[in-house]
Amino acid sequence: MKKLITAAIFAVAATGCKTVEPLYYYGNYNSSVYDYFKADNSTIEEQIAALETVIEQASAKGKAIAPGIHAHLGMLYFETGNNTQGMEHFEQEKFLFPESAQYIDFLIKSAKEV
Repeated sequence: MKKLITAAIFAVAATGCKTVEPLYYYGNYNSSVYDYFKADNSTIEEQIAALETVIEQASAKGKAIAPGIHAHLGMLYFETGNNTQGMEHFEQEKFLFPESAQYIDFLIKSAKEV
């Protein structure tokens, strides 16, 4: 009986230890957002390069890119005056995450008004 209980506890513990792989790839996105708000830490060009790297890494690993990365990158491109690249990333965000369309449309409208 003692062996049966020990085996049952071990089986429950082993199944509870299974790691779940994240649904999306974030890379160093969190530090990129931090850098954006602390603009003295890095230039916009460095932030763009960091996010482009995250996207490349996700693609190389066959992972889905996290929500918000293309939108953030699009916003950075708009800040540099590269509206074409900015629009491409906004559209990519809407394609990947249709639930973001209303917010992305708001960002596009705001960018055009500036």
